[in-house]
Amino acid sequence: METHISCLFPEILAMIFSYLDVRDKGRVAQVCIAWRDASYHKSVWRGVEAKLHLRRANPSLFPSLQARGIRRVQILSLRRSLSYVIQGMPNIESLNLSGCYNLTDNGLGHAFVQEIPSLRVLNLSLCKQITDSSLGRIAQYLKNLEVLELGGCSNITNTGLLLIAWGLHRLKSLNLRSCRHVSDVGIGHLAGMTRSAAEGCLNLEYLTLQDCQKLTDLSLKHISKGLTKLRVLNLSFCGGISDAGMIHLSHMTSLWNLNLRSCDNISDTGTMHLAMGTLRLSGLDVSFCDKIGDQTLAYIAQGLYQLKSLSLCSCHISDDGINRMVRQMHELRTLNIGQCVRITDKGLELIADHLTQLVGIDLYGCTKITKRGLERITQLPCLKVLNLGLWQMTESEKVRVYTVKQEGKRD
Repeated sequence: METHISCLFPEILAMIFSYLDVRDKGRVAQVCIAWRDASYHKSVWRGVEAKLHLRRANPSLFPSLQARGIRRVQILSLRRSLSYVIQGMPNIESLNLSGCYNLTDNGLGHAFVQEIPSLRVLNLSLCKQITDSSLGRIAQYLKNLEVLELGGCSNITNTGLLLIAWGLHRLKSLNLRSCRHVSDVGIGHLAGMTRSAAEGCLNLEYLTLQDCQKLTDLSLKHISKGLTKLRVLNLSFCGGISDAGMIHLSHMTSLWNLNLRSCDNISDTGTMHLAMGTLRLSGLDVSFCDKIGDQTLAYIAQGLYQLKSLSLCSCHISDDGINRMVRQMHELRTLNIGQCVRITDKGLELIADHLTQLVGIDLYGCTKITKRGLERITQLPCLKVLNLGLWQMTESEKVRVYTVKQEGKRD
């Protein structure tokens, strides 16, 4: 039976129509919606990244992608063997399999059967069936990998991190969000604390350990000793770390962004340790840390005054704390104090008077501010982003806020 061209895979249509000039594309676009979409769907073929449903894509498609200079591929759904992609694109640089829930160790094992020196980025986030076995394959065949995303891969253990530390010495970014089995031992492997078994990932610059509940201050000790090139560290929701752990981080001079969001055991004392060290932090997030109060703002003004971004949402701070901080924070660009219910118009006036370089401020849920404080904030010369959320506004006040947001978009 003859097949009408409209019934072909959208990928094939797009490839065929990519050879047409602008005039002919305009003509075929008038035939039907499918032809219109395919004729102008250039981003998949002429760019550097292809997004594919592997259940529909013809295996012969991948050499065509390779010939067109495609080096980055995102698989949106997986119904065929992953090996089709790897075999058809030997020079692939980035492979995104995020959310491919049916990807297994067996499927990944069939795809990675030899070295792939070109592959730099691999995203396996939310591939929940992946275990340490796959990390063994990755460590063996993807030696040049620089970015590895494992967020939500809850079957990964310390053994998997040992394999990573053994084989992926060029790794610069690693995401272990919600890898619930990872403990201090695994972080020790990454930091090169077990040199007899693995050298470690000593070139790491970005490390996400969000919601790794088994981690303690010992992990921070390992990180401070071995991962000296680290620039960004996300410890949010790590309930096992405490103020004492901040002593280990306080002398990591390369660190410029630290996320301690919802770390329940971090208090003003922890901030003191950070401020008394040699850190040159640009960003700090201690939002939802219930033990953070006004004293933290005083410590920040003394030792972390170079911050460009500071998040204190839902912390127990007041106008007094704002007063102790603002005169030293000349470089601050973003301030998030949403749900800080003790902040009043007085605090906003202090911010407006001294933090003149602010580009964005979050006041969501600050229920004690009024029209007077809001008017002062909206007069900040550099302000582009203003989040008010639960604050009740009149129509005229909404117009003023809308104007601030629109000016920010134009810039």
